[in-house]
Amino acid sequence: MMDEQAWQLDELREEARYRRERLELYRARMYGGRARSEHRLREYERASEGASARLRRAEARLSSSAD
Repeated sequence: MMDEQAWQLDELREEARYRRERLELYRARMYGGRARSEHRLREYERASEGASARLRRAEARLSSSAD
């Protein structure tokens, strides 16, 4: 794996982790009664799913090119 590919994969992992954690924090706020926006929850869910999908595609691309 080239250094640039490794760097990009690390960036995607960090973004996916960040988005997942933001979603978890917002869900906790909703359960605690401090957050009330369903729209914002959907935005966080969409961002988290998008980041995870980008990471999966990048990992699949790297694994198929390694074969």
